[in-house]
Amino acid sequence: MIGAAAQLFDIAEAAVWQFFAVFLRIGAMVALLPGVGENMVPTRVKLAVALGFSVIVASALDPVFRPNALQSVALFFLAEAAVGLFLGFGLRLFVLALQTAGSIAANATSLAQILGGAAAEPLPAISFILVLSGLALAMILDLHIYAVHFMVLSYDLFPAGQFPGPSVVSSWGVAQVSASFALAFAISAPFVIASLMYNLALGAINRAMPQLMVAFVGAPVITFGGLAILFLAAPVMLVIWSDQFFAFLTDPMAPPR
Repeated sequence: MIGAAAQLFDIAEAAVWQFFAVFLRIGAMVALLPGVGENMVPTRVKLAVALGFSVIVASALDPVFRPNALQSVALFFLAEAAVGLFLGFGLRLFVLALQTAGSIAANATSLAQILGGAAAEPLPAISFILVLSGLALAMILDLHIYAVHFMVLSYDLFPAGQFPGPSVVSSWGVAQVSASFALAFAISAPFVIASLMYNLALGAINRAMPQLMVAFVGAPVITFGGLAILFLAAPVMLVIWSDQFFAFLTDPMAPPR
């Protein structure tokens, strides 16, 4: 009886350490996960989601941690949090890509101030719309399932207790940041092209008729044009973004497309 109780206690202790070690990595990811890690989401909800993901991931892994010395325990926990933040940063870049694309489009079409204070962060109107639409689309496309796969895959890419190598962090980080800006510009390209054509036409009209107040005529045109482009191009923009986002969740270390 005593031996069975001791064995049960050892199993329970191992399960607690396993869960806590997994929670450090998963909690850091959830804090930056699109949709769940937004400022508008209450902290208690984030904690509940992180605990739920940790239970699922911990049950899907072999034992990853057993304490032996205080120093090794501290380094192990620090490494797990660092890996979680490292991979979470890659996820957060996709939200920043939508924000950047919206800012580029808003400044190109004179829509930078409408509804800008409605979000938790000071975003232009188009950024606010794109971010909310992108997050809603990600949730509809089963983000939680892809997130669990991503979290389990992270232990194959970065074994428990090992810090990411500096060369991996630098090369991967630079590639992801550059890919994020490239994605933002690709999404906002219709607005930039329309703005270029509008300004060229406005300049030609101003040269032909200097007495005409072209700014008063052209301002409503570019505003209406920006809204029309957003209406027509937003579905394609979000499809491009979601394809890149879920491709990253499937294979985060693959070279950006």
